[in-house]
Amino acid sequence: MPRLTSQTPKCRKHKASGQAVVTLNGRDIYLGAHGTKASKQEYDRLIGEWLANGRRLAPRGSTHDLAIVEVVNAFWKHAKECYFQPGGNNGELGSFRLVLHELKRLYGSTPAIDFGPLALQAVREAMVEAGWSRTYVNRQVGRIKQVFKWATARQLVPVSIYQALQCVTGLKKGRCDARESLPVKPVPEARIEAVRPFLSPQVEAMVDLQLLTGMRPGEVCQMKRCDIDMSGKLWLYRPPVHKTQHHGHDRVIRLGPRAQVILPRFFKSDLQAPLFSPSEAESSRRQKMHDERKTPLSCGNIPGSNRKARPGRKPGTCYSVNAYRRAICYACERAFGMPDEIKAARGDTADEKRSKAQQRKAWRAANTWHPHQLRHNAATNLRKQHGLEAAQVILGHKTLTVTQVYAEKDAEVAERVMLEVG
Repeated sequence: MPRLTSQTPKCRKHKASGQAVVTLNGRDIYLGAHGTKASKQEYDRLIGEWLANGRRLAPRGSTHDLAIVEVVNAFWKHAKECYFQPGGNNGELGSFRLVLHELKRLYGSTPAIDFGPLALQAVREAMVEAGWSRTYVNRQVGRIKQVFKWATARQLVPVSIYQALQCVTGLKKGRCDARESLPVKPVPEARIEAVRPFLSPQVEAMVDLQLLTGMRPGEVCQMKRCDIDMSGKLWLYRPPVHKTQHHGHDRVIRLGPRAQVILPRFFKSDLQAPLFSPSEAESSRRQKMHDERKTPLSCGNIPGSNRKARPGRKPGTCYSVNAYRRAICYACERAFGMPDEIKAARGDTADEKRSKAQQRKAWRAANTWHPHQLRHNAATNLRKQHGLEAAQVILGHKTLTVTQVYAEKDAEVAERVMLEVG
């Protein structure tokens, strides 16, 4: 019978010395005379700390022995458990990955006890030189402080380190060298219409749903039939994972008559299956190419004969936020005509690849749009036509202090509005 690895280690008697002993992570810890009240209390304390630290022992010795890289690696294990959302938007985890990489690159071998405000400002300056915007740099500095707050709570670093880092204030607009980020604005309707012919039916439906309901990209990507209550005039969609879930907020997205016309085309017999699938979009694309084929089947390639046996990347069963964004970006490139001279080509040298990549980045910034802008479209239209309060409830913009009063007060308003516009 296999040995259970999730069991809590037991306290046992060490026959040679008569002491109580427990083994944690391969290390024997002696607790005092076996069977005494003191040894039992020490056992309870050790097990409690061990479980609270993720079934790991706190490092031995002084915090002077811990390097920044050790603190970062311990936090990363915690972050993957805390911030990773299956099927959701993992942007927070990605931001932590970037800033932790920068922290390890500059100060990985530095003892954690020696990391102070000047070191944090040096990391911040490196972010500015890398071209990150001022607001993003400030958020990344806040994430470094969060790492040391977490480490302080687990006694990996002394509290004085975290307190000292709090003295580093954010960069001020107009008083630093960091670039300013442009505000996210709605997409002009003409640009949305220009892209439609190059979108798959799945992505086009996702775009329309965002315009009608103001959903976040992650919410529309994970839509399943089992999460939609279709018992009333308004269909109620409750995403199992959403941005403010960890704050205790409930997210209810109301789907009106126009949204109800879009969705049934993508319903499946499996209620747990995602409504919008990249693999189905790829099959539809190939079928469309086959229908438009002019070469007789007796000539040229037979359908399916030129596919890779083991492709490096296969279409998934559910769109991620990044895949959804890329699909729109590719459609924009086709609709607005990315110049051929900046596209990647075989035989490009390293300098040419670097130069073309920078040109493509600049072209995309000026000519493409992303799905989060569609939420701004919906917010602008709702506020203009039905007022700020109705828009706030429909979009899910609320805080814990006003959830009970504000949401219930405006629930009828939101339902009336969505019956008209959704």
